[in-house]
Amino acid sequence: MSTSGGGGNRAPLADINVTPMVDVMLVLLIIFMVTAPMLTTGVDVDLPNADAPQMPIEEDLPLVTVQAVPQEERTPGGPTSRLFYFEDEVTLEQLEQLLTTDERVTEESQVFVQADEMVPYGEVVRVLALVRRLGIEKLGLVTDPLSSTNETGATDATGETEPAPAEAPE
Repeated sequence: MSTSGGGGNRAPLADINVTPMVDVMLVLLIIFMVTAPMLTTGVDVDLPNADAPQMPIEEDLPLVTVQAVPQEERTPGGPTSRLFYFEDEVTLEQLEQLLTTDERVTEESQVFVQADEMVPYGEVVRVLALVRRLGIEKLGLVTDPLSSTNETGATDATGETEPAPAEAPE
């Protein structure tokens, strides 16, 4: 009594099931995609545009940031801006102390100031005056480069050029 069926000498299948590995990789990809934006450090600032050549900023040079307080967070009579030294929020008095005690800051060193374009001019001037009063001669203002403009020279807030107005038919 023999059974029919195609040979009794079958080798075992040696294929690797990659489905679990692909599942794990997709989960890791999703985790990295979700957490990557959270790893970005720094202070969000809408810099004004300027038509000047771009200069490199070294990471260890002192950076003072003046950031506008969002309209929905403002209180009547409250501050309209926040002040940061590198990424730490400080007051103007604390900034003065930090600039005098930080060994990276000397009279020959350069201090960069970046200010949100929505910050009142007077608040930026107070920071600039403080830096000058401390005897720091080299002061850099951080801006965004101007984008190319169209024939009318108009750009919108995002830096995108607005379309030129259509000519009226005669």
